[in-house]
Amino acid sequence: MATEYGQGYRSHGTVAADEPARRRLPTALRAPLEARHWREFGYVLLSLPISILLFTYAVTMVSLGAGLLITFLGVPVLAGALAGCRGFGALERARARRLLDLDVAAPEPLRMKKNGPMAWMGAVLKSGASWRHLLYAVLHLPWAVFSFAVALAFWAYGWALLTYPLWFWLFPMYGGGGGLQLYGDEHHRIYLDNPFEITVTALVGLLFTLATPWIVRALTLVDRGLVHGLLGPSRLATRVVELESDRGVVVDTAAADLRRIERDLHDGAQARLVALAMDLGLAKEKLTEDPQAAARMVGEAHGEVKTALQELRDLARGIHPAVLTDRGLDAALSSVASRCTVPVQVDVDLPARPAAAIEGIAYFTVSELLQNISKHAKATWAAVDVWRVENRLMLQVVDNGVGGADASGGSGLAGLAGRLDAVDGILVVDSPAGGPTRITAELPWRG
Repeated sequence: MATEYGQGYRSHGTVAADEPARRRLPTALRAPLEARHWREFGYVLLSLPISILLFTYAVTMVSLGAGLLITFLGVPVLAGALAGCRGFGALERARARRLLDLDVAAPEPLRMKKNGPMAWMGAVLKSGASWRHLLYAVLHLPWAVFSFAVALAFWAYGWALLTYPLWFWLFPMYGGGGGLQLYGDEHHRIYLDNPFEITVTALVGLLFTLATPWIVRALTLVDRGLVHGLLGPSRLATRVVELESDRGVVVDTAAADLRRIERDLHDGAQARLVALAMDLGLAKEKLTEDPQAAARMVGEAHGEVKTALQELRDLARGIHPAVLTDRGLDAALSSVASRCTVPVQVDVDLPARPAAAIEGIAYFTVSELLQNISKHAKATWAAVDVWRVENRLMLQVVDNGVGGADASGGSGLAGLAGRLDAVDGILVVDSPAGGPTRITAELPWRG
């Protein structure tokens, strides 16, 4: 945890002299030339032929399977149609990952209780992910047609009008006209042929060109929603994965705590008690020969007993302090604050006591944050606030230290965030270089 404070400084500096000039342009002017725009535009253009193929396959196969349901042949045909849609879904997720930088996990796998074709067909037909893939195949075509037409129209008209001054010579020389025609009938025609009109045309094209990336980006937002909502795992499956991960964190944390307790007992109190037993044995042997030496050894053993008791008391406090069980968070946090190396103001405003598990997590969260302040913050004061907002328990620890607290992987704050996440909690670190540091923890309220 020594890297949590004081190492959050970053050197921003100025733009390097050899940085490309386009990076110094405003975002609005740079957008039409960026690779992101061309990837998104390519995604929109590819969506139309892919969606036509996917729509045709899905409607044909599902219609065939539904028509054959009066016979047994309809079941494998329908299952094959849904499996094919899942295959197309994998292609669409890969395309979104490559062109839209959208990383969507694969849906939950098929759950088969037995092996064999019948079990596979039943699993495909019962899977909600299979039907979501079919829905994507049907819904994506009309949207692909619309987005293709809009994106291509804006892109083509924008670049055509913007470059009109370059190819204006083409009309009178090869087209037999006076320029780009705005209006024409039997009596007269209006061409864009003088410098002012050509300039205005190019400016309109510039506006279209600058607007095209943002329009394409807005269109791909719908594609992102369709891919994420229909081709990814369901909310229930995602929640199951989160709970499995959180359960692993809880198990690992409990195992680490047990190892710490065992190590502290072995290296601390147990070693002192062994030494105490040996000293008392020696004192017993000297009791008749040298009573004064025996008395001195008994006195030293008495001091060892006090030290061992203090270590056991500290270890018990680290497992679960008695004051927390007896008097709640207010008294327990005040006790922790009194042992901090800087003055700490504690303000606990709770209408009732939360569940024991949540109360314990809140206590150890504040305790660890105050230890960080004592060791690394170089602060002169700190404050702890605890309150309830609807069904959430809020904790906030503030100090005026050097800042630079970092919750990235490998630090103590990262481990603390993992513990909170295991119970659907959140840890937010706001610690600019130079301070102050404000760390907010949010836990679910369980009474």
